[in-house]
Amino acid sequence: MSPALRPVRSAEAESYRGAARRWTTGVAVLTACSGEEVFAKTVSSLCTLSLDPLLISVAVDAHSPLAAAVRGSGRYAVSVLGVNQEPLARRFAAPGAGRALGFFTHAPMRAEDTGAPVLEDSLAWFDCRLHSVLPGGDHAVLVGRVVAADGGPGEPLLYHDGQYRTLDRHPTTPTGARA
Repeated sequence: MSPALRPVRSAEAESYRGAARRWTTGVAVLTACSGEEVFAKTVSSLCTLSLDPLLISVAVDAHSPLAAAVRGSGRYAVSVLGVNQEPLARRFAAPGAGRALGFFTHAPMRAEDTGAPVLEDSLAWFDCRLHSVLPGGDHAVLVGRVVAADGGPGEPLLYHDGQYRTLDRHPTTPTGARA
């Protein structure tokens, strides 16, 4: 059997997870609507792809109702969270917590150009039309053409080693020593 086709052993998966947890990322919430239903999921896989055209990508479980909502509506938004939005990150990271009908009253949202919901008070946001969906193993990589975006001041919420974190206010010099 080719190495690319053999099943991943449990130990390999654990090593992969351990290495991946060392990659520090920002935290964002992916949102979409399907009819009257609103879907939201915390993600850390946001990637800016292109300036011409303006594209971003985000990965989500291929079988999630959110992926189906994005495919069905052809639009989604991604809201980048600030340090004060950790409760929202936790809320929408919980399994089954990201699908509701009129339930997100504690997470005020507004519609932007595409009609996809954007979280109020987010650090930045991207409003997208679905450009393509790429296979990503057990995930679907949603590539969106950005039709509107904005950002403001504030500190980002980070995720590292299974925990939410904030920036260290002491920048380092190129040699790694504190400035």
